[in-house]
Amino acid sequence: MAKSATDIVQDVINAAVVDAIVALKDASQGLPNALIRDLASIHANTAFDDLPSAVQKAVAASVRNAFAQLRKDGYVIAEAKSVLPTAPRPAPTGAAGRTDRAPRRDVPKPGGARRPPRGRDKPRP
Repeated sequence: MAKSATDIVQDVINAAVVDAIVALKDASQGLPNALIRDLASIHANTAFDDLPSAVQKAVAASVRNAFAQLRKDGYVIAEAKSVLPTAPRPAPTGAAGRTDRAPRRDVPKPGGARRPPRGRDKPRP
């Protein structure tokens, strides 16, 4: 049975997180203070370039492996513009297809003809 894209992405993210943690541990060379310092430097707004180089390499390898895994399982990776269907639009017909914006004088408006406005001094029937 083929795995869904969701399952594949979950596996890939799990592997990326584990690889990043292992890279942090290896970069600290067994020194707990260095590991704590590296962990403390990572926060929600940390840019990729701000990560330790070992973590950068682990993330880059994980991304390459993610795309390779998706392609291996039969998924296509492409830009959205290249895969969106572009069916030709049918040519508009009738009044809706008019390109001019001036009102047509020969077509009655819905609701019938307009009556002239009532004067203020005339009583209403």
